[in-house]
Amino acid sequence: MTRILAIDFGERRIGLSISDPLGITAQGLPTIDIRKTKDFLSFIQNLIKEKEVSRVVVGMPRNMDGSIGFKGEEVKKFIQKLIQKVSAVSIGKVEVITWDERLTTVESLRSMREMGTKQKEKETVDRISATLILQNYLDSRSRE
Repeated sequence: MTRILAIDFGERRIGLSISDPLGITAQGLPTIDIRKTKDFLSFIQNLIKEKEVSRVVVGMPRNMDGSIGFKGEEVKKFIQKLIQKVSAVSIGKVEVITWDERLTTVESLRSMREMGTKQKEKETVDRISATLILQNYLDSRSRE
């Protein structure tokens, strides 16, 4: 069975989460600090290969009216680079899709408060956001 990888792309950090092989639950992975990992696309490419990922779900930031703003345009550019990187080597067919991530940061911060986690741990917020994106996606597939 293959897995699904979720990405919460940000200017400084990239939150990651991966599904179990059955596609039921999402587990957070370590966050990528873009300032420390210059070739983060190769890091993600290797993760896709290592974990046998068949689909990547990228959180798409949208305005409350559903339109795509500046951050959404940045995510689109990231997705194009990711597709080129993954296609450049023979990993197999990897589908890249977007998922509405409105309010996931708010939900992440609420979850952290409930768990008693310090809200200054931004890596944790990004990991939880990626996990929420993926779990919401997985839950929507189970209802189909």
